[in-house]
Amino acid sequence: MSDYKDYGYHSSQMTHNFKYTRDALLKLLDKNKNKCILDLGCGNGYLVNYLISLGFNVYGTDASEKGIIIARETNPDRFFVQDLSPGKLPEELQNLPFDTIISTEVIEHLYDPEGFINFCKTALHTNAELIITTPYHGYIKNLVLSLFNKWDSHLSPLWLGGHIKMWSAKTLSKLLTDAGFTVTNFIGCGRVPYLWKSMIIKARLN
Repeated sequence: MSDYKDYGYHSSQMTHNFKYTRDALLKLLDKNKNKCILDLGCGNGYLVNYLISLGFNVYGTDASEKGIIIARETNPDRFFVQDLSPGKLPEELQNLPFDTIISTEVIEHLYDPEGFINFCKTALHTNAELIITTPYHGYIKNLVLSLFNKWDSHLSPLWLGGHIKMWSAKTLSKLLTDAGFTVTNFIGCGRVPYLWKSMIIKARLN
């Protein structure tokens, strides 16, 4: 089995996905309700640092040591290297009262998404919220990709560490509800409706 492939972050700048998801994601957050936030798979820390600048209380973890080094340049005490395999948060975060987890463009890369959602549950308390963004797939978009012969470029098998799961609103919602969450919000982001680049699903832990 191959070792973890680092994404290859080079700066703290906004990554491309936030150009069309960030503002929609912000509409789902409330400082009075989302008081302690964890960004699982925070990459170079862009979102965490941005939310901190807006007054949110946020921490970030990622498997990319290079990404965490970059993230810490802005807020050194808010970022930690995270290996999901032990099934627990870094020691420094284990006693924090997280009421919200955000995970942006991560779940499509995971071999075991069910395990990831269960991991999120262990870090949250009842009535806490989970917000996930992932590339959108649905009948119309899939049909367009087929008609224009774009599947090879859209899901290139040559991209080491690339997307291995294609999520629709239905399949991601089922994953969440099966784990004990109630889906409360759906937002399509980027392009025109039903050809969205990504989607955001927010769910509450029952």
